[in-house]
Amino acid sequence: MAVSPLGAARLRRRLTVEEAAARARLAVDQVKSLEENCMYRFGSNADALAAALVYATALGISEREARQIAGLPVSSRLVDPWSLRRTMAIGAFLVAAVSLVWFGFRPELGSEAPAAASPPVGQAADPASALPAPWEIQVDVYNGTGAGNAAASMANRVAGLAYQIGKVGNAKREDYTKTLVYYPPGGEEVAARLARDLGVGTAALPGGNGPDRLVVIVGG
Repeated sequence: MAVSPLGAARLRRRLTVEEAAARARLAVDQVKSLEENCMYRFGSNADALAAALVYATALGISEREARQIAGLPVSSRLVDPWSLRRTMAIGAFLVAAVSLVWFGFRPELGSEAPAAASPPVGQAADPASALPAPWEIQVDVYNGTGAGNAAASMANRVAGLAYQIGKVGNAKREDYTKTLVYYPPGGEEVAARLARDLGVGTAALPGGNGPDRLVVIVGG
């Protein structure tokens, strides 16, 4: 399994996960989530970004190292050790942002969306406006292939769309040929919205507990 940018930075400093967590004053599980690229476990984009920033700063990542991790040009001139502290905060933020974007975690554009205008009298409202908000929908994500981290990567994408993440794991089979959003009775429109955002198709479940819970199975 590929090592994440933050995981590689920790290994270069010869720190264990526990030692790095203590240095950053984060829980061990939080550090593991960052290094396993499971940003969805933090509950929101803002919490994940804040944890990544704190962790990168605690590791002492410099601007030069951040640019190397990000694949950006690095100056060959020697770095003034007295200016390193001034650039460390910028470098840490860059690594945190690269880590999130690298693994498909979309940043939120704002805390509040503008209120939708009421449709003119006699005109039907947009059907999408009648759907429950994404954060009211729980999505279980399963890996239906033999590829590693497929479920976690998809869960990051779904969480980036503001959906709640339920179970994340492996499907009972590994021969799914395409990724689909599965919906219970009454969940067709909600599933169609998520499928449209992910660029995949939908399929009906034989049963379910309600339209507010969907299942995504990653296929090959």
